[in-house]
Amino acid sequence: MQILVLTLFPEMFDAFWSHGIMRKAAEQGSITAAALNIRDFAMDRHQVTDDRPYGGGSGMVMKPEPLAAAIRAARERAPAARTILMTPQGRVFSQAIAREMAALPEIILVCGRYEGVDDRLGRDLITDELSIGDYVLTGGEVAAMVVIDAVTRLIPGVLGGADSAERDSFSNGLLEHPHYTRPPVFEGAEVPEVLRTGHHRNIERWRLTASLLRTFVNRPDLLRERGLAAEEVDIMRRWQKDLSQLLDHSAETPGGKRR
Repeated sequence: MQILVLTLFPEMFDAFWSHGIMRKAAEQGSITAAALNIRDFAMDRHQVTDDRPYGGGSGMVMKPEPLAAAIRAARERAPAARTILMTPQGRVFSQAIAREMAALPEIILVCGRYEGVDDRLGRDLITDELSIGDYVLTGGEVAAMVVIDAVTRLIPGVLGGADSAERDSFSNGLLEHPHYTRPPVFEGAEVPEVLRTGHHRNIERWRLTASLLRTFVNRPDLLRERGLAAEEVDIMRRWQKDLSQLLDHSAETPGGKRR
């Protein structure tokens, strides 16, 4: 995949490309990545890229001419790319969108600054708009890094294990189960016994149960959106039975008598 980022601060991406998964992906040829400086496409000697908004108001707006020229130059390098503007107005980024983007051969990410970009750019030059959440950042650079990281790790071979990405939170609509490593006892807390048995079926059942419980407690909305598989229904019916027994027992003990 070819990734091009349009930004006023390309140096912010130097360290990002050079470490961890991003570096590995680049070294093995899974991605080629570059940040283009929008200022290089400004038409005046001072490289001005912003101006006051029509109609008044606070802040500045990114000028259309330099950004349009930068997008067209990026499209010459990546003619099949979708041009994606990072903006609070965009659709909210998700694991499903990351998976869609991981299948693309090229992407161009546009990092807005100031109060935003001139809206006329969207007519022909912006393909999509993305947001990473309902909050405002000082610029789109950090948001673009979030998208690039999430997308890159889904490219086959980047994470190493064939199923590594498929076990992540949100990949199957659930939060990921807890993880443990050595030592078996840390400050009095033990690794669950089932994980040390080597019984793969029991381990998978435990992980699914733990994943369901974590999702139910922290993000029940995810369960409502995705529905439940047969095995998941079976697990939750067992919870229902155990909870009913617990409530019945509690109601019959001193201090918890039925009224």
